[in-house]
Amino acid sequence: MSLRIGLVHATLAPVEPMVAAFRTQAPHVTVMHFMDEGLLPLAESEGLTAAALAAIGHLVRRAEDSGAEAVLLTCSAYSPAVPELQRGARVPIVSADEAMLRGALGYGTRIGIVATVAAAGPTTAALLQNLAAESGRKIFTEVAVVIEAFAALKAGNGERHDALVREQIAALVPRVDAVVLAQISMARATVGVPAWSKPVLTSPEASVRAVLARLNQVA
Repeated sequence: MSLRIGLVHATLAPVEPMVAAFRTQAPHVTVMHFMDEGLLPLAESEGLTAAALAAIGHLVRRAEDSGAEAVLLTCSAYSPAVPELQRGARVPIVSADEAMLRGALGYGTRIGIVATVAAAGPTTAALLQNLAAESGRKIFTEVAVVIEAFAALKAGNGERHDALVREQIAALVPRVDAVVLAQISMARATVGVPAWSKPVLTSPEASVRAVLARLNQVA
């Protein structure tokens, strides 16, 4: 029987890039999807309240009950909830962006962040600051949020989404050591374009490696 990993989504947007990343990085894995499109509005309006944690915890338990051996949270707005969710979980829980953010810290102290969901920008900045503080480092973050891009993607206009994200990347690159794209759904904007002069990091492939590494740790 193949390894089974549950993916917990707050929108449809991460599904395709995550399926592609698993197909490339770990074709032996069976991916199971669990989604509640009410999660993102809840996080944006209330933050990580008890109600929000309960809602995402329900999906984690569904993944566990369906035989998932690990759970990957694909919504960056819920990354800070991993420690709390892990306490009540039977399997490892991994956030989609932690591995990417740790990698970004290796490029310098000025990190640009592009997000297309309002809650994802400050959440990613806070996670970066917390990871830097673990090693006693001080970093500077600059956040660009372009909600019009997410609206375009939801409306089926992927080209406009990609163009808007690329505009923000281009604006940040001269001022930072690296740029991170806060959401899995944004990775598509980096496909088929010339490399920027600074690293631009996305989370799908990194998150696949991270969840497999976490499983190896507990094996």
